[in-house]
Amino acid sequence: MKYEIKGTPLPVVICYLDQNEQMITEKGAMSWMSPNMQMETKSGGIGKAFSKAFSGEAMFSNVYTAMGGPGMIAFASSFPGNILPFQIAPGCDMIVQKSGFLASETGVNLSIYFQRKVGAGFFGGEGFIMQKLSGQGIAFVEVDGSVVDYTLAAGQQMVIDTGYLVAMDASVAMDIRQVPGLKNKLLGGEGLFNTVVTGPGRIWLQTMPINVVSAAVNGFSTAR
Repeated sequence: MKYEIKGTPLPVVICYLDQNEQMITEKGAMSWMSPNMQMETKSGGIGKAFSKAFSGEAMFSNVYTAMGGPGMIAFASSFPGNILPFQIAPGCDMIVQKSGFLASETGVNLSIYFQRKVGAGFFGGEGFIMQKLSGQGIAFVEVDGSVVDYTLAAGQQMVIDTGYLVAMDASVAMDIRQVPGLKNKLLGGEGLFNTVVTGPGRIWLQTMPINVVSAAVNGFSTAR
């Protein structure tokens, strides 16, 4: 499979498949494709369907196969930003924000990922449930706004405001930290908690989380 990512600020990834090669998407994100691309909707079994329902994701996925020759299929982002390609391999799992997954080769496994510490899930802003990408193949992940990445050494930390963490290596640990001081909590406008990630590993941050945009739009509408 070959691909190219085009367009700003609403990007699209165009994938070029050899005969019988397949792509999978959880969200029905197909934008356009060649006529020989055949779609099949799958549930992945009762266990996977239940886990998807529990995580708030769609219970079914669409598998697209190039039939009778090479095929082409495009997947567009649903929000202004970027599309990141990740090479998934055994021992190189990725953790991504909920609903960040766009599409992948069928060798990539998508599963729910529970935070190691309950507090990180309920208060850390990234949600108690995230998505884990494992297996083998290329996966495409949506980023809200621009992307900034850091490589953290063992024990090195980064404090992140709600919603700005889009992806991280599975080796990175996540926890939450209270904003210090009652005055800061009540008047600082940064909420009660921040997310703290600890290396080793790489993290990817986004500059325009959709929840921040939504809050700003709602505040503007209320002011009007």
